[in-house]
Amino acid sequence: MSADVMAELHRLWQLYLTLSQELLKFIDRQDIDEFLALVEQREQVVQAMQAQPAESMAAWRRTPECAALLREIKPLEMQTIYKAKAWLNKSRRNTAQVHAYELTAGRLNPLGNIVNRKY
Repeated sequence: MSADVMAELHRLWQLYLTLSQELLKFIDRQDIDEFLALVEQREQVVQAMQAQPAESMAAWRRTPECAALLREIKPLEMQTIYKAKAWLNKSRRNTAQVHAYELTAGRLNPLGNIVNRKY
């Protein structure tokens, strides 16, 4: 296995770690647009990793450097998934509440419901 491939894998995994850290920052700030942009960037990094030869990736995964990076990445991944799910649930609840008020408003004032209809 060449040193260039190992260096590229190290660079890609380091970039993956950096993007994972940034994802956590943006989900904490509730900046979902930037969060989704970073998710796309991280997906491109994953695709670049998958494009590497399988034997090189297997050799890289056995190195202490990779083990150290994985120990850093795993908790970040778990926190990001937890916070993203919490945000999604909150967003769904808010949407359901908005729709509930729309239905209630129609029952309380039928005239307002006619005016608010979209034609």
